Amino acid sequence: MTTTLSISNYFIPFLIALGVSIACTVLIRKVSVRKGIMDNPSDDTGRKIHAQPTPLLGGLALFISFSAVLWGYALFTDRVFGGYMLPKYLIGITVGGALLMVGGYLDDRFHLSAKRQITWPILGTLVIIASGIGVSYIQNPFGDSIDLTRWVVTLFSFDGLPYRIILLADAFAFVWLMGMMYTTKFLDGLDGLVSGITTIGAFVLFFLSLSREVAQPETALLAIILAGVTLGFLIFNFHPARIFLGEGGSLWTGFLLGTIAIISGAKIATALLIFGIPILDVAWVIFRRVMSGRSVTQADRQHLHFRLLDVGFSHKQAVIFLWIVTAGFGTAALFLQGKEKVASLVVLAACMVVLAAGLVLLT
Repeated sequence: MTTTLSISNYFIPFLIALGVSIACTVLIRKVSVRKGIMDNPSDDTGRKIHAQPTPLLGGLALFISFSAVLWGYALFTDRVFGGYMLPKYLIGITVGGALLMVGGYLDDRFHLSAKRQITWPILGTLVIIASGIGVSYIQNPFGDSIDLTRWVVTLFSFDGLPYRIILLADAFAFVWLMGMMYTTKFLDGLDGLVSGITTIGAFVLFFLSLSREVAQPETALLAIILAGVTLGFLIFNFHPARIFLGEGGSLWTGFLLGTIAIISGAKIATALLIFGIPILDVAWVIFRRVMSGRSVTQADRQHLHFRLLDVGFSHKQAVIFLWIVTAGFGTAALFLQGKEKVASLVVLAACMVVLAAGLVLLT
């Protein structure tokens, strides 16, 4: 894989994001403690394995840090807008993220029902779609690309500009972003797992954006800022965690990665390789809940990361193992093309089946 710009051009944005994230996490942690917004270890599902009450609202630290650094570069440099990155995209990312923070704060403080929780990610996704971020086509490794812009409905025109719904493209973007958000939400069961995987995913999307095939320095900047922000937070979130992502943070991480994947040339296959194991794990757990007649939102210990603990992995070992798997498939995605990525997805699915079967037999 060749790159179009020097990686050193992104070292300063990364360090700024890292520093701002560390400072913001310390501040938000104090606010969470002062307001008593804590995650208490008492839980009858066995999912909450921390020993002490732990501050929530970590997602707010991520959102504020990311937004501050990104808008700083957007307003005071020429490195954000232009090319594939438009002002309305940045507005959509910020407003959509803010909605997730509002919903996350309400849930962390008042423990909203599942029906009320889902309102906020739906609103955040609709904002992204309304801002024009979407998927126009899907690359087909076995033939012509699949066009998603065939069916268009014009809602109204304003100042001579039509405002439309692109049915297939918007529906795909909606399902994609909701799926990414709920993957990271369900994955958020061990200290540092989601923040670490998000950091890895952001680095993969960063290098992908700089590749000669994609050549998008603007999305590379978004990705490296996200990597710096999540790495700074990970310092406090790794086991034993001193702050948790909370509802808003667990959704926002998937929201950002999913959005960047769309902007950077609809690199859906790459994102699937990064999040392949978590996505398959979530699909498997949902299937088992449905087949057993339980609610999809009912918490349990069926997820892969809990299974690893049950077979003898320590907390840190389970997290690092899943980081390594993510990094391995994510790195492979940087060097694979077309049919090779499809083959890798098949291998990934096979690995998940073997791993899941082995863990079920051992437990």
